[in-house]
Amino acid sequence: MVIRYKKLIFVDTNDNCRAPMAELILKRKFLTNPLTIESRGLVVLFPEPLNPKAEAVLENNGYPTPAHVAMQLEQEDISGDVLLITMEEKQKSQIWETYENAPHVYTLKEYVGETGDIPALYGQPLSVYAQCYTEMELLMRRLVIRLNEEEEL
Repeated sequence: MVIRYKKLIFVDTNDNCRAPMAELILKRKFLTNPLTIESRGLVVLFPEPLNPKAEAVLENNGYPTPAHVAMQLEQEDISGDVLLITMEEKQKSQIWETYENAPHVYTLKEYVGETGDIPALYGQPLSVYAQCYTEMELLMRRLVIRLNEEEEL
């Protein structure tokens, strides 16, 4: 049985870099089954904006300045028709340990058939953020293929 997801939430540690970057990239892609696409963090202490280096990389790739504000992942965000995609294996484990009834949790690379994590970028130079964007762009293309193939089943 194929699950038709209604929402996809990218999850990282504090929802101010990798997850919102993934959200913005995926929102530009064509999905045969439109999804609500959001991002959340596992430890959001206050509503901070997008990381300035992530914002610069997105702007350099033609994205308008996002009005992103970090938000905490809440139990109410999770249901059977929500796909949660984390950046790291430890975040996936943390969701299972912290939240109830989270049946569809995968790392981004796992969901598209790869292994490994999207490493945290905090403290890295702008060039590393740019490399992460390039990798995410490729991963989002694979994610779109997977989501669109599932819709056809």
